[in-house]
Amino acid sequence: MKRPTNRQKTASNLPESLYLQLDMYAVAATAAGVGMLALAQPSEAKIIYTPKHVVVAPSQHYDIDFENNGTADITLGRGAGEGATYVFASGRNGVAAQMDNHRFAVAINAGAEISPARHFVQSSSFEPTLAVGSASNESSVKWRGQWADRGQGVKNRYLGVKFTSGGQVHFGWARVTITIADPTRAAISSVVLTGYAYETIPNKPIIAGKTKGTDDANRTGQANIAFPAPPEYATLGLLAMGAPALSIWRRKEPLSRSNAS
Repeated sequence: MKRPTNRQKTASNLPESLYLQLDMYAVAATAAGVGMLALAQPSEAKIIYTPKHVVVAPSQHYDIDFENNGTADITLGRGAGEGATYVFASGRNGVAAQMDNHRFAVAINAGAEISPARHFVQSSSFEPTLAVGSASNESSVKWRGQWADRGQGVKNRYLGVKFTSGGQVHFGWARVTITIADPTRAAISSVVLTGYAYETIPNKPIIAGKTKGTDDANRTGQANIAFPAPPEYATLGLLAMGAPALSIWRRKEPLSRSNAS
């Protein structure tokens, strides 16, 4: 005759420290998941670059459209008259060019930052804002403006621009080369526009010559939460191994006050 068996399942009592550790791992896993989702989201903000190779002829101009929406933002052109030749950049619709103290456009070097800290002036009419060559007579020629560089001309310099779109300010640049073949003559040989770009993030500075870039601001301020486990806590590896590992861990766990008494 078989003896009856009565196996009763009893709930195991885990130490309070183990429950605390499990709660901490849950919080850390949740924070890590949120961080991964933030990193996975694509950034829409970036630099919009438009490559060009436009030769601006004498007495001609070219309208620069930073957003490529059919609306001219700034006009680059050439003019002449009364013994003078000049290159101008005329802003419109809230567009302003970076100027020096003499109301001439600054010939920005590659790598320089174009930001709200710069001095911008809006011009509503055609003005000789880049370079001017004038001659009172054949033996006296005067060059003015950083783009003229005392009759030497400049290669691949940048015109700093700020403009308003959707009620917000954006910064951009236009790359221009001005050639002066003979500084003793008040004549500009060529004006070439080789591209322009703007930053889509409002009020964010742009680096002159930079043609690529995404919004790295989304990655700042992210939670960087770490919960270092004290040596006496059970690890996730031990928890995954089940009861045998827990029994080993219990042997290493310091005695509580109730066990020590």
